[in-house]
Order: sequence, then structure tokens, then C-alpha cells
Amino acid sequence: MSCTKSCDGYHNDIIEWFEDVAGRAGDVQTETLHRILELNCGVEYLKKFFGDINYVKEVDKIALESLYTSLVPLSSHADFEPYLQRIADGEIDPLITQEPITTLSLSSGTTEGRQKYVPFTHHSSNTTLQIFKLAAAYRSRVYPTREGGRILEFIYSSKRFETRGGVTVGTATTHVYASDEFKIKQQQTKSFTCSPKEVISSGDYTQSTYCHLLLGLHFSDEIEYITSTFAYSLVQAFRTFQEIWREICNDLREGTLSSRITIQDVRKSVLDIVARRPNPSLASRVEKKCNELEGNDWAGLISEIWPNAKYVNSIMTGSMQPYLSKLRHYAGGGLPLVSGDYGSTESWIGVNIDPFLPPEKVTFAVIPTFSYFEFIPLHRMNNNYQECSSKSCSGGDDFIEEDPVPLSRVKIGQEYEIVLTTFTGLYRYRLGDVVEVAGFYRNTPKLNYICRRNLILTVNIDKNTERDLQLVVERGSQILKKSASRSEIVDFTSHADVANQPGHYVIYWEIEGEAVEEGVLRDCCREMDASFVDHGYVVSRKSNSIGPLELRIVERGTFKKILEYFISNGAALSQFKTPRCTTNPVLLRILNDCTVGKFYSTSYGS
Repeated sequence: MSCTKSCDGYHNDIIEWFEDVAGRAGDVQTETLHRILELNCGVEYLKKFFGDINYVKEVDKIALESLYTSLVPLSSHADFEPYLQRIADGEIDPLITQEPITTLSLSSGTTEGRQKYVPFTHHSSNTTLQIFKLAAAYRSRVYPTREGGRILEFIYSSKRFETRGGVTVGTATTHVYASDEFKIKQQQTKSFTCSPKEVISSGDYTQSTYCHLLLGLHFSDEIEYITSTFAYSLVQAFRTFQEIWREICNDLREGTLSSRITIQDVRKSVLDIVARRPNPSLASRVEKKCNELEGNDWAGLISEIWPNAKYVNSIMTGSMQPYLSKLRHYAGGGLPLVSGDYGSTESWIGVNIDPFLPPEKVTFAVIPTFSYFEFIPLHRMNNNYQECSSKSCSGGDDFIEEDPVPLSRVKIGQEYEIVLTTFTGLYRYRLGDVVEVAGFYRNTPKLNYICRRNLILTVNIDKNTERDLQLVVERGSQILKKSASRSEIVDFTSHADVANQPGHYVIYWEIEGEAVEEGVLRDCCREMDASFVDHGYVVSRKSNSIGPLELRIVERGTFKKILEYFISNGAALSQFKTPRCTTNPVLLRILNDCTVGKFYSTSYGS
């Protein structure tokens, strides 16, 4: 049965709510800032700038917006780190919020190389529930699902711990999956995950993935869609399926559970489901399909094994874009890939209201009630390094900044860095994400995610971002795909090697498929070197102040070792993103120890 009238009415209600606040986005933002400051009036952080002014009572809402942005400076995580450490140590004074913070999130640590504390409150769980429901409502308009159907969710919690001050710490996804709001989400959207909480919270991603796959097959006829936080997790899961499908089919046939599952409460919770209903006919059907898929390089795996699935849903933008090709391969031609919504550990930002669009074209409509948003206009320097003298120019990247503007004053086609003021106690916090305003939905901007602001590759006067690197790797990978081996990149990262002069870029590839001829890899290396278009890089290569690009091929399983390193340090698979550039000595040791081939570019006559 497809969604009933009550379910349709529920979806319509939340969409109507969003259309209303989107239509009044400017006024709603003014009200949102007033509510944040009203709730947190008098906290230590704000007192530094407001003093003893009772700004909530003495200033009207519009004037308060202007006063706030003139008195409170832009900030970064470093400004809040001392306060968050005091909270972790058990201090209960109102430091950044009036409401005591009893839970802290850990960022993944894959972007900047270390995990950071981020405040997590009831508001964090509530906005997560709200965006889940809103996004589901928009998806249901395009891809209606059956009420009471199942979701195959590849979701993972990490272990939580308590600080010496009694504050619970874990990843944001871990807090969400443990919350009442996560259970409410399933009830209200009328869709239920296949896996019990013991599987989600096992803390061992390999055991959780096995159980997710087994239960996904057990409920295969009921699966309405397949999802994970990031596309990376989906690709990892289906790569794993290629290796262990025979073992899973045996468990499906016998109603048993592999001995590889050693966590007792996980074993019990899964056996309570599969032992009740062994399914030899389904196991035989899946085995037949897998034997056929194996001979076809697993093309269409998802649609063949889960024929009732309507779509695949995950965050597929930014650093997840390199996994789209493999995910499309697994999905097959007819199964849509629907990009997930836009957010960060600090705050949710925007919802995908156009789920029919391919991930490469998706935009995110800002939800103006979630946080107070400002936008720093950014202008690319167009390689004219003298421009920094006339406007603010952030050291370390190629953007010139202007003063922040409110949401109501952003312009289509302009790039911005997002600034957040949150209910959880972050004030004028520079997020570091670069977005472009692609249009408006009613009066709220629709954002196109561009890249992280922080520069990732630089040796001399060169300035290359994560997006620049992705485009270059894509150019090199096209040569690889066209070669006789028809191999493909599993994953990649990079490093700016300045230990020797001249410094140079090192790009690491893990490849799957048949053996690749060395000549092909030299061509890939040369193509990548020639594809960097940054003027500083081109000039430096021509003058040999940057050396030839180096391509290092690492053995199979290298990036899995990197994943395991991060998970052993507290990251959850649900939040993991392969770092696209690293200076982390542990990661570099893994990469260099696993290197099986080195190639140097001959571009620029080198």
C-alpha cells in the first residue's frame, strides 16, 4: 500500500510549514537571531562584547540584528575551544548557553586532522528530526513509498564516553541514532530501518555492515529505499557484499549467523530476527543473481537484489562526488540517486527540495529557523596577486572577502562563505564552506556547495582546493578507464611534499581491476600535472620552483587501513570522509609503506 491520506496530509503539513518560513525568510531570520540571543542572554561569551546591556529588552529585533553584527566579531573554533573544554571539565556556569550542555559532539577529524568538540543539545536532535521529515516529504512527492516499508540504512554509531566532568561525548550521528527523535522519525515517516539498535551501536563497523547486509536481504521484498549518511559508506558496503555474499546467503538459508559476529547483544538481536524465518528459496534466488552479477562486474547490484527499492539516498556532493561513478554502477541505469541534505556537525543548513535532480545539479534551500545565517562574499583573485591590497584577503587561499551580509541580501551567482549563529552557543562562527547562490525558493536562497574554504595543496604561490584536486584526478582517471585494463580508482588523497626542494605534489591512488601498464600510469600522471590550471602552479612548474607531480600507486586495502585508523581514534563510519590532502604523519606512513609504484610527470618538459 502506498502512503495513506494521513501520511500524505502529514507530508503536506511540513511542506506547507517550510513554504511559509521560506516565503518570510528575512523576517524569520531576524526572529531566529532574537530567539537565540533571548535564550542565551548573559552568557559569558556574549558578555565580552555586550557588557551589561540587556539587549533583548532594550533593543527591538531589527536594531538587535544590526547591533549584534557590529559588536560580536566573526569567530572560528579556536575562539570556543576554551569554553568547550571547561564544559567538558564539568563547569556548569552559563559559558555559551544558558541551558547546561551535557553532551558534546566530536567532529570526524578527517578535514583538519584532529577531532574537535562541538556543542550538542536537544535543539540539535530536534532539527535533525525536522530535516529528516521535511526531506522525506519532498522525496515522497517524486518517489512514493509504501507505508510501513523498510529502509536499508547503512548507519553506524561509535562508542560514547564521559569526560572527567561527566559530559557525554560522541559523534553527532551517534547522538542522533541514540535519541528519542530517531525513533520518532521512523514512526512519523512510516518507514522502519532493517537493523535493531544493537547493530547500529555495535562500535565495530565490519560486524555492523555484515548484519546490515544480512537483514537487508532478509527484508529484501520490503525495502523501499537504501540510504547512508555519506556515499562513501554505501560504496564500502557493496564492495564488502561482493566479498561475503556467499556467507550471507548461507545465513539466510539456514537462519544462522556467521561466527564473524562476536558481539553478544548483536548476535542475539539479529538471530531473534533471522532464526525465526530461514528462507532457503530467497537464498537460492540471491545466489543465482550474484553469480550473474559477478560475471558482469556487479553492474546493477542494488536494483537486482532489491528490486522494489525506489531510490538510493545519501550525501553525494563535495568530497563524496568521486564515489558517484561507482555508486551509479551498483545502482544500475534505472535506479535514481537522490542527494541528501546539507549540514555540518555545527548545524543543519539546507534541504534538497528537488530530489529528481542528479546529484551534480542539486541545490539546498536554506531552512531559516535552524540557525542565523550570514554570508561572506568571496571573489576569486583571478591570479592577480596585487588585488589583496585593496580588500580583505584571507591568507592561505585565493579569495578576496567583503563584509558579511544577511540571508536576505545574497545575490544569485555570487560565492560566499557561510557564517553561523546557533542555538547551541556558536556566535558568528565561520563554517569554512564555500557555496554559490544558485537561485531562490520563495525568499530563501538555494545553495550550490562548492568546496571547503581551507586550502589543501600549496608549495609556493600555487593555490589548489579540494575541488581543483577532484577535477584533476577525474581527468587522470579517464585515461585509466579507457585503457585495456578498464581499471578504476578506489580512492585517492594527496600531499604537498616540501621536505626536499623543489617541493612537489604527491597524489596517491588505490586502483582495482586488472594490472595496469606502467605507460598508462605515466600518462595519467602527466595528464593530472597538466590539468592544474591555477596560475601560481603553472608559473611555478614552468620555472621549476615546483617539481614534477608524483603519482604513487598503493596496494589494495590501503584506504581501508586509513578508515580503520580514524575509527580506532573515535570516528564513526557514518561520518568518515577520506581526507583529500594530508600532513598527518600516521596517514603518510600508511600510504608510503603501502606504495607499490611511483611515477613522475613529464609535463612542462620535466
